[in-house]
Amino acid sequence: MWFSNSENKQKVIKSKRQAIGNRFSFTKRRRFLLVSLALTVGLFVVQRFPVESRIYVFGIYGLISYLLCAWSLFRDLRGVSWVSNLILPTLYPVAVGLFYFLLPQYEVTKIMVAVIFLISMYALLLTSNIFAVASIRTIQLLRAARAVGFLLTVLTAAFLFHFIFSLRVGVLYIFGMSSLVTYPLFLFGIWSYTLGDKLLGRDLMRALVGTLVVVEVAVAISFWQIDVSLISIYLSMIVYVVLGILQHELEDRLFARTIQEYVGFGMLVFGIIVAMVMTRWIG
Repeated sequence: MWFSNSENKQKVIKSKRQAIGNRFSFTKRRRFLLVSLALTVGLFVVQRFPVESRIYVFGIYGLISYLLCAWSLFRDLRGVSWVSNLILPTLYPVAVGLFYFLLPQYEVTKIMVAVIFLISMYALLLTSNIFAVASIRTIQLLRAARAVGFLLTVLTAAFLFHFIFSLRVGVLYIFGMSSLVTYPLFLFGIWSYTLGDKLLGRDLMRALVGTLVVVEVAVAISFWQIDVSLISIYLSMIVYVVLGILQHELEDRLFARTIQEYVGFGMLVFGIIVAMVMTRWIG
């Protein structure tokens, strides 16, 4: 009888310890929230550095973003996904930080950007987690994750192009920096539809073709005397059109009507921008 009571007490103590351990354990969602909070705080930290050193600081911030996101997803990352699946979670915080640097430094603006970034970063980590799991087995949320990834890829491109053209640098710098940020984004967008353990040559070529199209447009539009915001919007729409067509081609759903819709949308945006530019020139 005494032994049975002792065993029962040990079981109760063990169950309590397990409950406490589960309460304080780092589940996936807790890791995602912790990383999102840390990167949000990092946005405010990098803004306190001198302007002339912020480019280097953002490089460190990008490295920290990669390491934190890799830590939050390390159990499901395999093969090339250690690079491909972490491209957008690394570039998105940097892009938001560089764009935030150009915004008016009001308290309301800071709070709004921080809240939006926190929510979107958490959603992006959930999306990357779905991609990591979907590379192993079928998952129903894959289509929704691809939609979120596509949206944030276009948004990241818009932020980065806005920063690049805000520097007012020469054509060669625009070509180099645009290539440097566009190719990884296309690589991520293409990998999110293949989810392979390796990046095949044709996937690398698709990303290269998409990058060349966007960079050529970026170089051409750099000769226009228009606002940086219009340039970033138009180039992000080019990314939207080209990447959307490539992703439909990967799904074997690239029909003539699909191409017409994407190209028509791109021409519509281009027409609106040309009209705005002409109106300003005439005025």
